[in-house]
Amino acid sequence: MKILTESPGVWFAGCRRKTLFYYLDNVNFHYVKRKTWLLFFIGLVTGMVILAIFGKAVDVTSTNDFCAVCHVHPQATTSWKQGVHYATRSGYHTGCAECHLPPKGEGYLVEKTKTGLRDLWSHWTKDSADFDWEAASALERASKHVYNSSCIYCHENLFPAQLTTEGSEAHLYYKQMTEKGEDLQCISCHLNAGHYIEGYFHGSNTGFGASVTRVDTLYQYPATVTGFEDFTEQIPGSAVTFRMIAVPGGEFIMGSPGGEPLRGEDEAEKKVKVDSLFIAEVEVTWDEYMEFYRQTASEGRSTDTEGARAKAAGVDAISGATPPYGKPDQNWGMGQRPAISMSWHAAETYCRWLTKVTGKNYRLPTEAEWEYACRAGTTTPYFFPGDPAKFEKRGLFGGKPDTSVINTYVIYRGNSPSKTREPSAVKPNPWGLRNMSGNVAEFCSDIYEGTSEHVIRGGSFRDGAAGVRSAARDHTRTDEWLKTDPQIPKSIWWYSDCFHVGFRVVLTYSQQFVTPATEESQSPARGAGTATGSQQQLNRP
Repeated sequence: MKILTESPGVWFAGCRRKTLFYYLDNVNFHYVKRKTWLLFFIGLVTGMVILAIFGKAVDVTSTNDFCAVCHVHPQATTSWKQGVHYATRSGYHTGCAECHLPPKGEGYLVEKTKTGLRDLWSHWTKDSADFDWEAASALERASKHVYNSSCIYCHENLFPAQLTTEGSEAHLYYKQMTEKGEDLQCISCHLNAGHYIEGYFHGSNTGFGASVTRVDTLYQYPATVTGFEDFTEQIPGSAVTFRMIAVPGGEFIMGSPGGEPLRGEDEAEKKVKVDSLFIAEVEVTWDEYMEFYRQTASEGRSTDTEGARAKAAGVDAISGATPPYGKPDQNWGMGQRPAISMSWHAAETYCRWLTKVTGKNYRLPTEAEWEYACRAGTTTPYFFPGDPAKFEKRGLFGGKPDTSVINTYVIYRGNSPSKTREPSAVKPNPWGLRNMSGNVAEFCSDIYEGTSEHVIRGGSFRDGAAGVRSAARDHTRTDEWLKTDPQIPKSIWWYSDCFHVGFRVVLTYSQQFVTPATEESQSPARGAGTATGSQQQLNRP
């Protein structure tokens, strides 16, 4: 019999340790091992089921029919079925998710989640009847919902055998620029690929301006100015007129006070004196600009971007713009809408041409002249009553802004269909000038401080209430606005990526061009078919 040499407590603890080790070594190891594997297997199967359900849900919610649950506007479906991605030669119909989401493995689930949440929010909080498909399909907004990676995923070969020379040059430019890190969008040139756009064109538009509306009466002479009062200018050789408003000179405070809501940091106040001048009632219209384009075509026209011209007409001949790349009016319409897409150089050349054909010294306004005319004697943020902060919604849960007043005078982001409108859509400022704020921003002759770019003023249909204040300033962005122009060298006449800037002309008042009124100069410059005053009836073949 073994004699106990340890205390009972020590002996008991030792037995317990031995028993525990035996249990772990001989019993629990096998039990735990089996239990672990069982739990792992159950978890694996459960995970696979969840992944399968998740994958199926992803597939179902990516179908065209599911997209149509929220996107109920028929224009989307109709234009998609008319587009080249639906009516393919192979018969394959490109679906919504293939263009509006990146390829799987390239952020697909993240973007799908963001898109889905945004669509659900819009579906629950907005009325589909208020949806503006035309505005949503504009390049500026469409580029936020289409991914270059999706385009390249399907169109791996950017240089297929059937590609035209012009197309090859454009794709080579795209390849070179994206390799340098430039953010070029495929839909900048192929906006109508996913959804059909009637009349859309992108390429060298050599036929631009070729069609001319037949008229029976053309003006033979420019208008005669008989005093410092409003007059209607006439472009000789055309049926085009435009109204010039007499603006008396004076002093004003240019810029905005520090307490003005939504003001910019570049709007320091200073007292400025402005001489008397005439300023166009509206921005230069397409009717006016196309007359310049057509008349300068007689100097010789080619597709070169530098605008080389035959000098047969003499050293004073004005070299007009070369054909644009694409449709400068963005398919919005011409006529009385403000002309857009032209460069600052083209606008300045237009003024020199207008000076030549009218005998008056037309030019772009200085920044001070522009703001003086815009304010029309007012000292408030706009030439009409209102607080800029109350004219647009701020934040996700901001209240609906009261835009009844600003909508009367300004075409801006809050009321525009993401494009220009005719001047008659708004009321003039106190001096009779329309669209001084909004519709399109306007070139000025000044250089923006610290840059080689020119000042632009007035804001456009793209700007919020802050951008259309009387003191709001901006400047040209030449490189950015020529980003998708594939021509080498790039055009000096047309911007490929700027559709919100135009210009208006001014005329310094001078006694030198004031002519005493005569019976002929006072004759009405109206009507068609019969020559009156300074009109001349021309027989058309």
